[in-house]
Amino acid sequence: MPLLKRKPFCLIEKPEELNPNELVFQIRFTKEIFRSYNEYLKRINLYRKSVWTCEVTGKGNLTYEEALASEEKAFKKTQKIPTKYVAPVLHDVQFSMLNLKDLVNSIASKFQGPLNEGDEVYGKKDGRLHPCKIVEVVEVADRKQYEVEWLGDDQKMSGNASLNGDELKVKNPPFSKCALKSFIKDSTYRSIPWVLHNHLSKKYGISTIPPEEMKSNISLQNGLVVCSSRKRKRSAKVASEKGIIVYVRRNKLSSLLTGKSADGVNEHSEDQSIKYPVDDLLVQPTVEDRLLTERPSPCRDFNVPMECVGDLLMVWDFCTSFGRLLNLSPFSLEDFENSLCYKDSTPILVVESCSSLLRLLVKDNSKFAMVVENRKRRPKITQLTWIEYLSDFLETISSAEISSHISTIKRGHYALLDIHIKLAIFRELVTHALETETAKERLDEYIEERQALSATRRDEALDEGRKRREERERRKIEAASKGVKEGPKVKNGEGARNGISDAIVLYQSNNSSGNSENEGESTGKKNAKKRKLQITTFEDVNNPSKRDIHKLMKNEIKESLEMKSAKERKEFLEREIEKRFIRTSPLGKDRNHCRYWFFRRDGRIFVENSEYTQWGYYQTTEELDALIGSMNTKGERERALKKQLEKFYNKICSQLQMRSSEGVQRDEMEEALVRRSTRVRAPPRESATHLFLKYMNKWKDM
Repeated sequence: MPLLKRKPFCLIEKPEELNPNELVFQIRFTKEIFRSYNEYLKRINLYRKSVWTCEVTGKGNLTYEEALASEEKAFKKTQKIPTKYVAPVLHDVQFSMLNLKDLVNSIASKFQGPLNEGDEVYGKKDGRLHPCKIVEVVEVADRKQYEVEWLGDDQKMSGNASLNGDELKVKNPPFSKCALKSFIKDSTYRSIPWVLHNHLSKKYGISTIPPEEMKSNISLQNGLVVCSSRKRKRSAKVASEKGIIVYVRRNKLSSLLTGKSADGVNEHSEDQSIKYPVDDLLVQPTVEDRLLTERPSPCRDFNVPMECVGDLLMVWDFCTSFGRLLNLSPFSLEDFENSLCYKDSTPILVVESCSSLLRLLVKDNSKFAMVVENRKRRPKITQLTWIEYLSDFLETISSAEISSHISTIKRGHYALLDIHIKLAIFRELVTHALETETAKERLDEYIEERQALSATRRDEALDEGRKRREERERRKIEAASKGVKEGPKVKNGEGARNGISDAIVLYQSNNSSGNSENEGESTGKKNAKKRKLQITTFEDVNNPSKRDIHKLMKNEIKESLEMKSAKERKEFLEREIEKRFIRTSPLGKDRNHCRYWFFRRDGRIFVENSEYTQWGYYQTTEELDALIGSMNTKGERERALKKQLEKFYNKICSQLQMRSSEGVQRDEMEEALVRRSTRVRAPPRESATHLFLKYMNKWKDM
């Protein structure tokens, strides 16, 4: 079990008369049960502090879980002592007065075994161990000496020597010292003298009676060996002071566990013992939390069924983010949603989206491309032939969910399919598109470009930091020189003042000369690096490495930033990094594990519940402000989520304002259409609610 401040720590026993239907709090890794939430919180906060020690390895500054993992890992690594050596080892351990290191060394040297002629061992030569072979054992004055022949790497003899037993070491000892050390700790309940557990003593017939020379220093209590020697008592005053100190230190730990102070009074300010942030579900409401705003309820008025919203967002995000790869101009999420729900005919937006994904799949050497080639389809996917290509694709994937609807698609009734079938088809298309070589190459390019842009941004930040430090140093020097020049003229201290000013002038001149030399050296190094890069580029132009490509890209980016200000450079780098889209990740999670999403081409903040079954969104700046104000920073998840929302606040607000202005324009168009007479009113396809029918793919490869 882990140690607390190098001492054993007892777990809380199971509460008495526990009702099976009673609601309790249990700690996962210790299985302790608490009826009171405050006691549970105090105990788990103690376990999370870095005050625990691994009992096996002695490693400290760990949490309780880390100490448990360290002990488990150490037990797995520990080798077992062979059975034939257990009893002799235990006999040597019983009542030994050696420290652990000396005891291990003495036992290990004893069990190396006698050395005989012909044994291959290691011998000391020039302060190092070398392989050798025992040729002859000679006894000289009650001591054994060993005639050895040194062995080279090729097993050839390379000289003779005469060595003592201390200078030889056996190649393969029966057990390691680490295993022996762990075995001794597990087999004894006290040290110096080392005393075995009673069951081991009985099992191997080892005496439990201490030797005569130890009986004066140790005694037996309840069958266990205890030390009977006592230290001298100090004076009453010192003893009382010592007792008070020990009392306070012990009560400091008990106050953490029981919620009482050293004088026995309950402490109501429980938050003093809690170090925030903690897990969000462990945060208790306090008076300060009244300042948090009420979290607004997200809007859930989607046109598609709730279980289809996740697939809708995934497909739309992929099509708009990789539009250049697909040759598909971007469209709004609302237009895509309305297009899927429209059943009078198949909108151009859906046709172009499917066709773009199918064109990407045809270019890849996949099973679908081979089917198209064997069936000799028309070379281009158009508004007339896209149904044939889509039917071929659905037949190759053999999806049980979609296979029953292939006949409906072939008859040209795609618009009559259910929403979840349409999104299932799009999901399969996107999944296979991501597995194509074209998509993988584009992602690799984006990753390399993002790395180069990030490296450039990092260099820009380092340069700005260096300039700020140099500016601060310059101001300090100017302030010091100004203070010296404007100081009072004291006759006796005039020489000292002149000396200080001369020293400052000398420091400035040295610093300027040093800077000029450093600038010259740095310029020379930069030029040398540039020439080296040009040479390597000229030599490896046909087969450049990734590092060379990265350097070239980084130099091109720096050249494009030379004539821009610091603010413009920062904005340019942020824009370019954002263009190299790789994937959309959630902003974070709230206390209930709901995930929050922000997509680049839609200003809303989408919320997904922890079961991935329900979606909602916030679409106004007021709702965003209320959402940020409701985040409790005492919790780990909401703290990180609030930080991300504040980081992208300006971008989200600009997107929300743009979205609201587009909504106002649509409402004005609707009102204008309503005010017009029925004779001149626009047909349904030209109304504001059917603007998605006017979509045109401007990036289409003609």
